[in-house]
Amino acid sequence: MADGRIMEITDVREAIAWQADHAERAFAPRTARVIRAEGAILDTDTGLARRMNNWQGLSLEDAMPLRVAGGLHHLFLSGEDRRLEPVYAGLTTDQAAVDAIVADLARQYDARLMPWLDHPPQTNEAGRSASIMAGLLWLSQQLGPRFELNEIGASAGINTMMGRYFYDLGGVTAGPSLSRMRITPEWRGAPPPSASVEIVAIKGCDIAPVDLTDPAQALRLKAYVWADAAERMARLDTAIAMAETAAPDLVRADAGAFVEDMLAAPQEEGVTRVLFHSVMWQYLPAHTREAITSAMEQAGARATAERPLAWIRLETNRATFRHELSIRYWPGGEEAVIPAEAHPHGAWVEWRGA
Repeated sequence: MADGRIMEITDVREAIAWQADHAERAFAPRTARVIRAEGAILDTDTGLARRMNNWQGLSLEDAMPLRVAGGLHHLFLSGEDRRLEPVYAGLTTDQAAVDAIVADLARQYDARLMPWLDHPPQTNEAGRSASIMAGLLWLSQQLGPRFELNEIGASAGINTMMGRYFYDLGGVTAGPSLSRMRITPEWRGAPPPSASVEIVAIKGCDIAPVDLTDPAQALRLKAYVWADAAERMARLDTAIAMAETAAPDLVRADAGAFVEDMLAAPQEEGVTRVLFHSVMWQYLPAHTREAITSAMEQAGARATAERPLAWIRLETNRATFRHELSIRYWPGGEEAVIPAEAHPHGAWVEWRGA
C-alpha cells in the first residue's frame, strides 16, 4: 500500500499488523509484540473484541491499536497485573506466548480495558520541543527574539514548560543551563541558527487536559509511552517533578476556540505571537483544522512588522508518513518553510536549513 493510503486502512487486523510493524521499525520490538498480540484479542468472546472487530472509522486514523496498547501497559504500570513484565523486559519474545498472555488479560479485564477505546492516546513528549525550539531560533532571525507561545493539543502541557528546559541542538544551546530537563537529540546536518530566544509568555490548551500533579492522571499518560522507551519515560518523570514545582499554564478548551481567543487578544509590540503544536493535527476534526487554518491566514494578512504572527508545526506528512517541522510567518512568509525532519519522539532532528 502506498504511504499516502496508510491511514485509510479499514481492516482491523491489517491495522494492528501495520501498527506493530511501525513500532518494530521505530526500535520498539517489545511494544510491537504486544500490539501484534491484539490480533488474538479479536478471537476472544469479550466486549473489547466486539468493539474492535466492529470499529466504526479508520483504525489507524483513530490510533485504535495504540488505545488498546495503552490499556494493557496501564495494567502493568499500576501493578494490577504484571503478567506482561517479561514481555516488556524483552525476556519473552515468542509471539505465540505473548498472544496467549494478551488474550487472557482481555478476558480477565474486559470491563477495565474497554474504556481505553473511548479516547485517542494522549502522548506528551518533551523531546518534540527540540524541533519547536529550533524553529524559534530560525524565526528569531526573521522576526526578532521575543515570542508569545500558544500550544494547541497540549495534553499535559509538558511542552508549554519548554522555557524551563535546556537544549543542545547540534552544539547550539538554549534555555537555562542548570535545568533538570535536558533535551539533547541526535542532531543530523548543520546546526540551527545561533540566535537569541526570549519566551515572554506561554500557555496551552487541550480538550481533555492531563493534570501532571494528579498521580492517577500522570500514570495514565505514562501508559501511552512505549515500554521500550526508557529515555522517554525518564523525561516524563522529570516533567512530572517540574510540574509539581510550578504547573504549566493549561486550560480546557477546543483548539479552534482557543486559537480564536488567542488571535483576538491584545498583542505586545515587538513580540511575535506563535501558534505551535506537535503530532496532534490528525486528531482534530476536518472542520476544526479548516477553521484554524482560515483564522491564521486571515490574522496573518493583518500582521505587521511590529506585531508578527507565526505558526510552527511538527506534524506527520500524510504522503510520506515522516514528521516534518514546518513554519509559516507573517508578514513576509506566506508559504510554509520546512527546515527539518524529526523522529516522532524527539530522538533525532535532521536540519535541512532554509
